[in-house]
Parts: sequence; structure tokens; C-alpha cells
Amino acid sequence: MSTDIAVDADLRCLENYRIELAGYCYRMLGSTFDAEDAVQETLVRAWRGWDSFEGRSAVRSWLYRIATNVCLDMLRSRQRRALPMDLSSPVPATTHVGEPLPESVWIEPIPDGAVVPVTGDPAERAVLRDSIRLAFVSALQNLPPRQRAVLILREVLCWQASEVAELLDTSVASVNSALQRARTTLAAASVSAAAPADGLGAHERELLTKYVDAFERYDIDTLVTLLHEDASISMPPLALWLRGRDDLYHWYLGTGIGCKGSRLVPTVANGYPAFGQYRVNHEGPGHVPWSLQVIEIAGDRIGHVHHFLDTSLFAQFGLPASLAD
Repeated sequence: MSTDIAVDADLRCLENYRIELAGYCYRMLGSTFDAEDAVQETLVRAWRGWDSFEGRSAVRSWLYRIATNVCLDMLRSRQRRALPMDLSSPVPATTHVGEPLPESVWIEPIPDGAVVPVTGDPAERAVLRDSIRLAFVSALQNLPPRQRAVLILREVLCWQASEVAELLDTSVASVNSALQRARTTLAAASVSAAAPADGLGAHERELLTKYVDAFERYDIDTLVTLLHEDASISMPPLALWLRGRDDLYHWYLGTGIGCKGSRLVPTVANGYPAFGQYRVNHEGPGHVPWSLQVIEIAGDRIGHVHHFLDTSLFAQFGLPASLAD
């Protein structure tokens, strides 16, 4: 009996790190599903090596070493993930949508609760939430994997240079050099800031309420007044993206007209307000999943709407499989 209790305690100890490890792996890999696989592999390796661990270092440091090695192994055979805005210029509303690109091309959204602890210091939680913004995660993918690990560990998780050097089996000078190069690359990417979900004030909440109302009524005249003049939308796994009120207006009433009659269910993704979009089911009653909309608010208007068309994401966000009429 005592052995069983000890095993249960060991498992709970490892599971306590699941959320923060998921956040680390997500920033490294840019994929919800890859991060989940990486965390699972990390915990399996840790469990198998638990008896030989013997407390030679802190459990947290040991787990991050395993997670880093898992992520580096996964990244060796994969291209960097991106957002449509990283790959091409905006196109007119009349552009043919083209063929979807493979899932492996794209940054994927992730539920806040999967990677940001619900308790803890509010300032630390704010930093963690800010560092899962889609633009920031996309910018991270421009870094070589080891530089990526250094920047996340030093800048996001606030590890000391000596701790990172020990984890990566390198020198402090090498860590500091990698960090400087990573900072330079991110600065060149000009990662923009936008209001995270927890930072929404009364005006932002009112703006979102108006957006939902206009979208569900498909009142495009009203909807475009809620957008910045240079607002944009994207639709992974489609490569195209559009910018500017005029093009968005014609898109919604042209190629995007199939969204008429949609319903939106609120959630939160990557620190931003988000909605599961359900389109009219033309093969039966109710509404069926279509896209996960992630809303970026800049100032007093909506700046960008990410439409992630991968409906397998709905389960990750706890969204229903369908909506009744």
C-alpha cells in the first residue's frame, strides 16, 4: 500500500508542472497539438527516469531539460510555423481562395487555461499571457531552436543565465550571446502589442458585443464601422489575407457570404477574446463548427480577426460539437 501511495505522489508531482511545461513547449513549437505531444513525451520520459533522478537537481529544472530536448528533437525535421501575414502581402477581395496549405505550416491558437496558471502572481500571469500572443509566438519561430529556448527561459520564465547554461550544457557567455542575437531578431520583427483578454475595459467589451451582434445579424455596414481603416483578416490554412475596410466589406458580401446566419460562442485564445463560429448546417438542423475567431483589439477598434478554419480546435477549447437552432 505504501508503495502505491508513493507512486501516486510521484505522479502528482510531475503532473503539477503540466501547464507551465505546455506553455514552454507551445512557445517553442507554435502548435497546440505538438505542444500537447511534447508535454506528454516529457512526462513519460520523466516517469521512466524517476528512480534514477535521485534529486540531483530541482525537479522543475530537470523537467525543463527533458522538455527542451524533446522540442529540439521535434524541430530538427520541421519547417518553421507562421501566420499568413508572415508569408505574403494582402490580396484583393476578389482573389480566389486557393488550396489550403498543410497544418504543419501554421501557428495554431491555444486556450489560455492550457498554458497559463489560473492562480499565482498577477504580474507573472500577465507576462505569461502576453508571451503567447500569436504575433509573438510567430516571431519566436524565426529564431534557431536553441536561441528560441534561451530567449523563452531568460525573458519569459526569468531564469538566470547560469541556470540556462546548465540546462543546455553550455557556457554563460554562450547563453548571453544567444540571447542578444534573439533580441535583435525579435526587434527587427517589430512585434506589435494589442490588448489581451484580461486587459479589456468597458469600451472593449462594448466593442465586442457590437461585433457579435453585427456578425450574427450579418449587418456588414455596421460591422466595418467597428474595424480600423487598415483592419485585416486571415484564414489559416488558406494562405491569403485581406486588409482594409473596403476589401473586407466586399469579402464578407462576396466570397465570405456563406458566413451569413452564423452564431458565435465566446472563449479566450492566446490572451485575446475569441469566438467559436458556427455556420448554418445545410445538411440538417442547427449550426456546425466553422472557424475559431481570435480578435485583436488595437485602440478603439478591431485591428485583426484570425479565422482558424481547423474545426478540430473546437474540442481543445471546450466548445460544443454543434449548436441547436
